[in-house]
Amino acid sequence: MRHYDRHTHHFHAHDDAQHIEPCDRRGHGGEGRKRRARFFGHGELRVVLLDILTRGASHGYELIKEIETLTGGHYTPSPGVIYPTLDFLEEHGYIAFSDDEAGRKKIAITADGEAWLDHNREHVEHIRARMTARAIGHELRKNPDLKRALDNMKAVLDLRVNQSEIDAQTLKHIVGVIDRAALEIAQL
Repeated sequence: MRHYDRHTHHFHAHDDAQHIEPCDRRGHGGEGRKRRARFFGHGELRVVLLDILTRGASHGYELIKEIETLTGGHYTPSPGVIYPTLDFLEEHGYIAFSDDEAGRKKIAITADGEAWLDHNREHVEHIRARMTARAIGHELRKNPDLKRALDNMKAVLDLRVNQSEIDAQTLKHIVGVIDRAALEIAQL
């Protein structure tokens, strides 16, 4: 087992052995446990952290809270995710650590980090837009009428498509109904 040292910002081996259930090829644990989908794609947390740091130096806990705020409370990265990512950014010269007056680690973006972020500005904007849309989507799905309608659509599709044989013409008709509904919603 690895242990994270928040003072040195590194993981260290720990003597306690811990049993880890094997995962299937989709990353799901044993006994039917489903792994939660990642909120950010590969490398996107790095981009988000650098973007946050352009608004001022920060501490790890503040970065965690800022990400929670940016995602509308739908994702709170753990220290075990944040600090290795910060280590990666430091190793690449994109951020620097220093001690503040209270002896805590203060994190600031470097000139190289700002240059990299500027070079990837389009990607930054895409991630911001997706975070906003996802937070809005989470809020909308809390609406009981919308939730009922979505659940109703899923149930009907499951009954018609997954639990009985369906001919090509009926499938084509179902696809047309869904496409028309999507178009009508998009035009609202």
